[in-house]
Amino acid sequence: MTLTVELSDAQAAIKDAIEKICAQFDDPYWRKVDDTGDFPNAFVDAIAAGGWLGVAMPEEFGGAGLGLTEAALMMQTVAQSGAGFSGASAIHLNIFGLMPVVKFGTPEQKKRFLPRIISGEDKSCFAVTEPNSGLDTASLQTRAERTNAGYRITGRKIWTTNAQRADKILIIARTTPKDQCRKPTDGLSLFYTDFDRSKIEAQPIPKMGRKAVECNTLFIDGLDVPRDDLIGEEGQGFRILLTGLNPERVLIGAEAVGLGRAALARAAQYAKEREVFGRPIGQNQGVAHPLARAWAELEAANLLAFKAAALFDAGKECGAEANAAKYLGGEAGFNACEAAVMAHGGMGYAKEYYVERYFREAMIARIVPVSREMILNFIAERVLGLPKSY
Repeated sequence: MTLTVELSDAQAAIKDAIEKICAQFDDPYWRKVDDTGDFPNAFVDAIAAGGWLGVAMPEEFGGAGLGLTEAALMMQTVAQSGAGFSGASAIHLNIFGLMPVVKFGTPEQKKRFLPRIISGEDKSCFAVTEPNSGLDTASLQTRAERTNAGYRITGRKIWTTNAQRADKILIIARTTPKDQCRKPTDGLSLFYTDFDRSKIEAQPIPKMGRKAVECNTLFIDGLDVPRDDLIGEEGQGFRILLTGLNPERVLIGAEAVGLGRAALARAAQYAKEREVFGRPIGQNQGVAHPLARAWAELEAANLLAFKAAALFDAGKECGAEANAAKYLGGEAGFNACEAAVMAHGGMGYAKEYYVERYFREAMIARIVPVSREMILNFIAERVLGLPKSY
């Protein structure tokens, strides 16, 4: 399937099914979990019960066997329902996070790992970023040293989502010292293994938004990993990770568009109902034009996100489109949320009207999983043929 201008019947059915689940979780629900920091377990359980965590996973393991297009449509619908990134991030890793296992895992690993993540029985986290390396993945310092039984991992990770409740961890670590590798990105290996809390300390990071879905700093001290939990070949972890980067960018871009649409819908409704000086504020171009501009930006970003998804599903190169979709989705979503807050005036700053949460969460898509500047570097080098700047 591909998504162009209109949804196919099957895609419309997916959107309708997700909307019905999301309708069970209203705005006060999401405000409450944002205030308390409680993980939205009821929402995740409802999504899992419908079989949606496996939307893009192989059918033989309990998934739906659909593509990135359908996954992006699902995640966008979640965000657009008002759940925003509080809802989308709670299930994001389940949707495409284990694609390295799907593509590079052994038959035994797939059978062992995939059904449990699809059912929601296992809860995973993804540990890549480190305090001293940031986006420079080749400079990761976490080590995985060989043992008789497999490997022993020691190091630190940061911004690891869901580590407070995870029982599994997908982690990349250096198995061969960088100075012994032909290329800096060689010698990194990927593992999917048990989250052993006797060897991993997870400390939540206080942050400005999405309190219900926490991020953590991990301190890993001697985590023993069986040899059978190595995904793909030793030393090829970076290349394996690259295969999952484009889908993640597309999903983030689509989710950001959904969040922006949620904010825009609230702002338009408020602008029609709120009267000042005897007329609705939406009659004033100073209010109407930013909202109209936000709509145009969201629609343009949406088209590129689903173009990238269609290219990926067709097995075609989509690096430029996926990166640009994340960039444009993040910017359009943020602009829409900002316009929504401003349209509400002082009440836009009040939690009662919900748009302040959307605005805080909109920052996420501008920052992760890659910065705007690195995306522009990629496009300048790979699309325009300009010299590498870093």
